[in-house]
Amino acid sequence: MLTLLKLLKDGRFHSGQALGTALGISRSAVWKQLQHLEAELGLSVHKVRGRGYQLAKPLLLLDSAEISAKESCEWPIHIFDSIDSTNAEALRAIERGMGAPFMILAERQTAGRGRRGRKWVSPFADNLYHSLVLRIDGGMRQIEGLSLVVGLAVMHALHDMGIAGAGLKWPNDVLVGDKKIAGILLELVGDPADVCHVVLGVGINVNMRSTDEVDQQWTSMCLEAGRDFDRNELVGRLAAKFQHYLRLHQVSGFSAIQEEWERYHLWQGRNVSLIAGINQVDGVVMGIDRQGALRLKVDGVEKIFSGGELSLRLRDDS
Repeated sequence: MLTLLKLLKDGRFHSGQALGTALGISRSAVWKQLQHLEAELGLSVHKVRGRGYQLAKPLLLLDSAEISAKESCEWPIHIFDSIDSTNAEALRAIERGMGAPFMILAERQTAGRGRRGRKWVSPFADNLYHSLVLRIDGGMRQIEGLSLVVGLAVMHALHDMGIAGAGLKWPNDVLVGDKKIAGILLELVGDPADVCHVVLGVGINVNMRSTDEVDQQWTSMCLEAGRDFDRNELVGRLAAKFQHYLRLHQVSGFSAIQEEWERYHLWQGRNVSLIAGINQVDGVVMGIDRQGALRLKVDGVEKIFSGGELSLRLRDDS
């Protein structure tokens, strides 16, 4: 089925006979595969008598050679047509003993995950589903504020691609205005006090135009700019930003990045509610500390909050 898709990806008309000849199957088998494409991948195929079949829009699929041609990337790239989630595959690769660093990309996720177990909507060849695996030697200092470092790299990659309004929301989101355009999910394997692996999972809404499956305000690069984007170029830009910020973080710690991160925090000075399970704390965002924890003014007193299960929301009076 995906071989057929690659024949159609140019967005031009292809006759059923030509497709059948290329695939070594009958025209009726081509028709059945096209129906599967539409049903399983959510792609729209135009059918015109006398002309053949055409995708509703051309597809530019992920390609490791194209990515390397766009930017110098230091890491091996593994691309999957369809997978449960790039983070899940990254964790399996660590278990198999694959040497880090390496990158996992997918055209589609069937079980994409966000923070706190939320579903990450993952249509085929529309968005970026990306996991980078790093080996961490030397303890907790190299992990402090790491999700914020990743967010800063993602934001600057979006800026480079023309999404000038992208900014940060503590701890793991990139927004345009109040709409989410990217999310980050970090997962740790091993002993953080000694040797461990960390999976830096990133999902970016690139060319997605509509969906009924997202339960919060969202946007995409395409919706913001009014045009489609080359995801291979985006991966290359993202790799370059990761290389810069991860190196800075490794050498100088999160404190070297703290001021820049705060400068791009869209909710600085806003009235917020911090949710932790059934508990809620209301306060005003003061910034972050040298480890990346959130500084909130609560009833006139500064308090510090950190942890993976915290969620920050704007209050109605913000």
